This record gives sequence, C-alpha cells and structure tokens, in this order.
Amino acid sequence: MCGITGFMAARMQSPAREMRGIGEAMLATILHRGPDAGDIWQDPDCAVLLGHRRLSIIDLSPEGAQPMASASGRFIIVFNGEIYNFLNLRRDLESAGIRFRGRSDTEVMLAAIEHWGLNQSLQKFNGMFAFALWDRQERVMHFARDRMGKKPIYIGWAGETVLFGSDLSSFRAHENFKPALNRDALTLYMRYACVPAPQSIYKNAFALLPGHRLSLKLDNMNPGQNLIPQMIPYWNMAEVITQSRLRMFDGHEATAIRDFENLLDDCVRERMISDVPLGAFLSGGIDSSAVVALMQKQSSRPIKTYTIGFEEGGFNEAKYAKKIAAHLGTDHHELYVTGQHALDVVPLLPQIYSEPFADISAIPTYLVSKFARRDVTVALSGDGGDEMLGGYNRHITAPYLWSRMKMMPAPLRRIMAAGVTSLAPATWDKIVPFLPAPGIRIHKAAEAFHLGSPEALYMHLLSLWKNPAALIRGGIEPLIPLTDETLHAEGLSFAENMMARDALSYLPNDILVKVDRASMAVGLEARAPLLDTRIFEYVWTLPETLKIKNGKGKWLLRQMLARHIPPEYFERPKQGFAMPTGLWLRGPLKDWAENLLDEKSLRADNLLNADLIAPLWQAHKSGSGNHAEKLWNVLMFQAWKERWKPTI
Repeated sequence: MCGITGFMAARMQSPAREMRGIGEAMLATILHRGPDAGDIWQDPDCAVLLGHRRLSIIDLSPEGAQPMASASGRFIIVFNGEIYNFLNLRRDLESAGIRFRGRSDTEVMLAAIEHWGLNQSLQKFNGMFAFALWDRQERVMHFARDRMGKKPIYIGWAGETVLFGSDLSSFRAHENFKPALNRDALTLYMRYACVPAPQSIYKNAFALLPGHRLSLKLDNMNPGQNLIPQMIPYWNMAEVITQSRLRMFDGHEATAIRDFENLLDDCVRERMISDVPLGAFLSGGIDSSAVVALMQKQSSRPIKTYTIGFEEGGFNEAKYAKKIAAHLGTDHHELYVTGQHALDVVPLLPQIYSEPFADISAIPTYLVSKFARRDVTVALSGDGGDEMLGGYNRHITAPYLWSRMKMMPAPLRRIMAAGVTSLAPATWDKIVPFLPAPGIRIHKAAEAFHLGSPEALYMHLLSLWKNPAALIRGGIEPLIPLTDETLHAEGLSFAENMMARDALSYLPNDILVKVDRASMAVGLEARAPLLDTRIFEYVWTLPETLKIKNGKGKWLLRQMLARHIPPEYFERPKQGFAMPTGLWLRGPLKDWAENLLDEKSLRADNLLNADLIAPLWQAHKSGSGNHAEKLWNVLMFQAWKERWKPTI
C-alpha cells in the first residue's frame, strides 16, 4: 500500500531541478500513505515525473522500491495496492524464461506488461490497485484502477500539465493547479454524502472509474479537455453479472455453502501474505467474523483482532466481538473510547478526506485503524459482504414496501403519507421504541409513497437531499454510472438490482473511500477478501434465495459462519458504526456547527441555499425535528471548504 503522484507536460516548462522540486512538494502531501520511503523518477528527455511514497508490505528490500523500471527500461511504474495472485503470475512468467531480481508484486506487474501487454495483463491481475505506467517508447502514460474500486487515482489539469495522484491534496501542491469548485459534483455530493467517480470536487480533476483505464499520449494532449470520455472499461460489472447468471447454480444448498467457503478461504489465504505484522478488524458482525474465522483456521498462532467500543451502550458492539474472539481463540485487542475521542476526530476529517465526505462512520473507522496500527501494518476487513449478499436493510425492506405500494391507488398513498407524517419523528420514537431511530425511518418510508417505480424508491432511500439542485446555486446533477441505465444488468429482481447498483456506486464511492482514507491516514493497509472479483462472479451465479431468506440478508454467509461460530453469537439486528450525531449537534458540536451554518455567511457565499438550510438547523437545535443527516452533509462540506478554500 502506497501513495502515488506525478505529472506530464508536452513541453519543458521549467528546468529539471525545478520540476523535481514541484514533484517533491506533491509527494510530501501524501507522506501518510507511505511513511517508510519515497522517491521520484524523471524522464531525462521530456517533462514527465513519477513520485511514490512506500508503505513496505512485500519485499522490504530496496528491490521492491518504486518508482520501478521494467527489465528493458521501457516502462516505469508507480503503483498503489497489492496483486494477490502475483506468485502464480510469477511462476507463469518464469516458465516463459523471465528472471526476477526481487520478490515484489510490482516487478511481476512490469514483467507481465512487457510479456503480455497492458490489456491482457489487466485481465490477469487480481488485487486492489491504482497505477501510472509511463511507456518511454510510445511516450504514453497509462492509468488503471482495480475492478471494485479499492484504490483511488485522480487525473486532472494544471494548465497544460496533466497531474495524477492517490489524493487530491497533491494537486494543490502544483503551482499551476486551479482549485475551482465543481458545483455539479457538489450537487451530487449533497445527494449521496460523497463525490461519485468520475467526478471530483474540482472542475479540472477527475476520478478514474473502477475497472477502467485511461491512456494519454504526450504529443497529442488537449489541455483542459474532459477526460471522462477517454476512460475505457477493461472490466464491465453489468456484463459480468449477465454472464454469471447464465451459469445459474441449481444444486443443493450445502454445495453452495461449501463452494463459497472454499473460495473465500482462498481469498483470505492470499491476503494473509505479508512481510510485516498482520491482523484484522473484528466488529462482531457477520462479515468481519467470517473473515477472522477463516484467518484463524489457517493460522498456527492466534490472529491479532481489533475492536473499538463506545461507552454509550446504544453504539457499542465490542461485547459481541469479544465473545467471538474468545470462541475463535484470537489475540484480541479492544479499546473503549468516549464520545470526546470521537469528537476529537471531527476537525481532522477535512484533511483526511481531501474531498467532502459525510459518512459519519468515517470517525470510528479512523479510530479502529489508528488502534490497530499500534501493532500491525496490514488489517483484513469484512467490506463487501453487504453488496454481494443482500446485507443492507433496504435490500429487504424496499421490495416489501414496493410490493404493497404498487397495489394502492395514488390518492390513497398520499392520504396515508399525510397521516403518517402528521406525527413528528419524536412521537413515533415513543410509539415504536423497540427500533433504532423509528421516527426517521417511518417518515422516510411514508415520503416514498408517491414514487412510481422501484428505481425511484431506491434512489429515494439512497438520497440525503432529495432535490440537491435546489440546494446548490448553479448546480446540476451530471450523469454518473449509477444513473446511466445503459450500464445496468437487465432481468434482475428489485433486491438484486439494488445489490448491483450498490456495488457499482455506493461501495466504491462511499465505503471504500471511507476505509482507504481512514486507514491510510495512519499508514495501515486494509485488505478485503470479500471484494475479490471471483467472489463477485460466483455470488451472481446464485439465486436470490441463497442471499436473502426469511427476511434476512447474507443467508449464505450466515450458514458458512455457523460452521465456525454458534449462531447466537452473531444473529442480531444489523447495527454498523453508528454515531449520536443529532445529540452532538445540539451539544458539544453546537458552536462549531453554528459558525459553519451562519446564515449571513451562507448568503454571502451565494453557493448554498440558506433558505433551505436555516429552518432545518433551527428545528434541529430546538428539538422540534431531527435533521442530523442532512445537516452533517452540509457541515462536512463547509468544514472542507474552510480547510481547502476552493475558488467558488
């Protein structure tokens, strides 16, 4: 795991020494992603520079250092991530007569590209990666990102110069970069609480899409052009789903459970290869427990597991993780943090996330990463299980809600919605006290009664601000993969459709951004076995009944986990990393929020619609409404804007 950055320009705009100074400044911004070492490579014949910060994981010797040149010297690469099947690829290449000087996966990647070519090599690489590859012979820079979007890479313009990097903060270190705010991307952010690729928060920068590559020829660049049309897929999620469904599994349930465990076993084993200390996050939930169970099965000594707990009982799952760790025999570590510990992270978020990011679980994710980093450099996680196997509440509740909504006449739906929403969320909280935040959930469901399609219902459930274009002055919502219907597989049930769309957008743009930035902020590599594309392809051969059954998601994973842990240890309602945001905004964060939501300042900026924000903030402060999610979305942008000061 590392950080990469660099630039290329068609003509020498400054002496080589000055260009190196710019590269060093860019590299310094991503020191946290690679605290062990760093270096820069410059092409002696043109204005091309590649920088790399190293977090040493495989082959700790200088032979594994980057930037790295291929054996022939034709290709130079800076690479962030891990190729899990590199040992198999190495054996294949050695059979073809290729010899290696070191033991790194980076060297194997370069040898593969020289031997098979870039396109064929991308088909063979199994892992998480983002890289820039300079072809000195053809004078072309190639960029590529892994299929599921684990690793980030941004590409953009600074005048006539192309910039790239793992983090947008490196762009800010280039003297010619203009940080102009992208109002359209901000509009998307207000809906999704993150900036979806291929957009970025800056007008002249783009996030490479998962499963895509982008090639720019040095002598044929068009400064300032939109790079999105040049992003070419080498792996298409909709096509994979369609092809997998042609091989639909029709065997016995026990066979599916066995095959799934064998496959996940292999994925876990590959991700346990490391030359540095390794452990795992253990939340006590199904996904992380399954990963840890298979890790411990394969290990001759106790696996190090890490959990954070909260003193507030309603937000604490550490007690479940402790029981599971004891049953599996792991070397378990738990840290109980106070609300103040969590609050102390809030000022750090704009720096950790160089784009606005409003997933509140970023806070505990950072805390558990920091805790684990005391002992280990690599941690396995359970990310991916929800999207693969129907683990989100919406995968179950939305089809149920839609099946009843579609049978009702529209006027009756409106009457029911009016009746439900006539009671404040706080009143519903008292009527239905046995559910978490019932008032908000009930209001959200009632607001959906007027919708006319399953897709509209899904978008409603996914959206924080339902009409973000009304919130952002001059902003519109550009087309993204989630809203481009040509990119979705056909013939799926409502629940399957949501799973596919979550894997396409919510997973890479929210979940994986959260984990990557939080873990890399403390120099920790996070690996997710459930995100192996072999698992993705396999689960789409399975019928929905092996994913969602009897009103519960992740049926297949539950059955597999029950082979290792008693079901009573993990069978409970999904909780996740929740934070008492609403209470914070009325208490310890009130002054901070008051400053960022100052109505006069909002109107002076002429960016956010103060007429929409001010009433929500007043209602929330008074306790007459709970608008924590929407307000947190706005606050995280305001805090980011205050830290990075974009040109509005």
